[in-house]
Amino acid sequence: MRAGSPWRPGPLRELWEDRELGLMLALRDLQLRYRQTYFGIAWAVLQPLVAMGIFSVIFGSVADIPSDGLPYPVFVLAGLVVWSFMSTAVSAAAETLVENRDLVTKVFFPRILAPVAAALAGGVDLIIAMLLLIPVMIAYGVAPPVEVFTVPVWLIMALLVAVGAGLWLSAANVLYRDVRYTLAFLLQAWLFASPVVFSSSLIEGVWRYVFAINPLAGVLDGMRWALLGAPEPGPWVAVSAASLMALLVSGMLFFRRMERTFADRI
Repeated sequence: MRAGSPWRPGPLRELWEDRELGLMLALRDLQLRYRQTYFGIAWAVLQPLVAMGIFSVIFGSVADIPSDGLPYPVFVLAGLVVWSFMSTAVSAAAETLVENRDLVTKVFFPRILAPVAAALAGGVDLIIAMLLLIPVMIAYGVAPPVEVFTVPVWLIMALLVAVGAGLWLSAANVLYRDVRYTLAFLLQAWLFASPVVFSSSLIEGVWRYVFAINPLAGVLDGMRWALLGAPEPGPWVAVSAASLMALLVSGMLFFRRMERTFADRI
């Protein structure tokens, strides 16, 4: 195993040098995920679509939550597309080391590739789910604004959030098996702490900046702005971007520091 000090840029160098192996691991994770499922990769469409219907009835019709002047089903689907990817990618990354015990203990490879590849595999689901937005937007008469060309920026940010969280959780899952049992609760709490089913505009004043510490807040606001013409993200998006970088860098450092103990603890 390449040990090295956690304060050196080893993880980034390893990711680049072994990028082909990382892509192979991502492809393998994607194949294993849907190998014995009846609907296969169609789950990437069914999950956000069903959730859109449920949330539209509960929050859009019954609770009548504001949706920035957009039809609520379109508004919530744009958030669910990103969230479905986040949930899948973070869950897969958190479990990847424990589920591949033999690979981690018997085969030499940069361990950081495992959670990163698991998160990348979820990117396929994200692209497929994004295509689902097109007919829904057409059905509700929502046309994308010129800012749609910034979508790749927000997608990359979403991927980096998933990687950062995945690095933290995958390393912690090796050290503390409680992580596996609390993961579902953590993701559920993160869902309702993010502007998936509600708009960030409901939060005002200085609390908007506090809320933006959640890196997903800026990503979701940016995605809706780029795809649906929702209000432009304000200066608080910089807080989300800084929080994202802190999550990613600290995740790399924590993973790198704990990596030398994986073979003994797993």
